[in-house]
Amino acid sequence: MFSSTKAGHLAHILATSLLGQVAGNELVPPDPDKIEQYGHLIIQALARWLGDPVLRLTGRPIITECYRSPERQEELYKQGRSKPGPIVTYKRGGESKHNKLPTPALDVAFILPDGEVSWSGLLLSKFARLMKAADARVRWGGDWPGFKDRPHFEV
Repeated sequence: MFSSTKAGHLAHILATSLLGQVAGNELVPPDPDKIEQYGHLIIQALARWLGDPVLRLTGRPIITECYRSPERQEELYKQGRSKPGPIVTYKRGGESKHNKLPTPALDVAFILPDGEVSWSGLLLSKFARLMKAADARVRWGGDWPGFKDRPHFEV
């Protein structure tokens, strides 16, 4: 469990305080128990981001999704095809790493200083460098050939 140790409890508090404000933007905060696999990487990347005065002024990274059900994945797959909106995934329900437990996948966005949510490619690429510096096994969707899934990270 993410908060079963003193360090894990601190990480849980930090993650909840930094990431838990997504609900006000119609996004659901992740369950810290489901991000235990890569919680330490997020904490390291967030600490570096927030420790840099320039990056801190640009916005705050948030997790928008971790695990998602195959049904939710299928709904996202329909977007840009049989439902309005841009295509955001090429994986059908059950095919995505988001559909596994424990999930090795997470999606990130940013809360900008004006309170808006952003999926800026520039901010995501800066955050990706911090995530990969925390652990070389991190795979960033922005590095993929073809479809660039910049909000997406896998461990």
